[in-house]
Amino acid sequence: MAHVPAAERRPQLVQAAIDLMAREGVPAGSTRAIAAELGVAQATVHYTFGTKKDLYRAVVEQLMADFIGQVRAAAPGEGPFGEQVRALVHALWASTTGEPGRCILLAELETLAMRDPGLQDIMRGLQDEMERTAAGIITALAEAHGQPLARPAHDIAVHFLAGFDGLCGRYLVLRDAGPAAEAEAVRALDLLVAATVDLCAAPPA
Repeated sequence: MAHVPAAERRPQLVQAAIDLMAREGVPAGSTRAIAAELGVAQATVHYTFGTKKDLYRAVVEQLMADFIGQVRAAAPGEGPFGEQVRALVHALWASTTGEPGRCILLAELETLAMRDPGLQDIMRGLQDEMERTAAGIITALAEAHGQPLARPAHDIAVHFLAGFDGLCGRYLVLRDAGPAAEAEAVRALDLLVAATVDLCAAPPA
């Protein structure tokens, strides 16, 4: 393969790693296999990332950027507060479940991080970024609609993301059950939306 500047090679390798591991799982993501996926020398992967931890960090950051970009692109401009929250949540759902391999890849990395201190800071950074992003979106929507938040946006974001992660995991286990599983997932998602909207508006107990 012709020489490619490092600035261009890095995102290519990250994408190759994501494609490979989303398809075959994290254990399949050796430097040799990633190099073969892109058609470059194994040394190129070592030179670009240095360590597997650096590679995992780049993979997680790219997955996060992709998910957030898709949600922000779907941000509605008009409509009541609750409807806009629903539109954003369904956009996040579509981007997450539309590429189940990527969702499973993140779940695999999260599980690995529970036993690998070297990965914990990477996944902790991902969690912090997701919570900040969700809190920022909730705050922006509330301000745009003159909707005072009854609770801190971060608390609402943590509650929502915990529910969303659980629904995603359940759907990925049951999705082969047919249309009924899809319909049930949508109903559960709308219940989560309603609970999130209520948390925004209802005074704390």
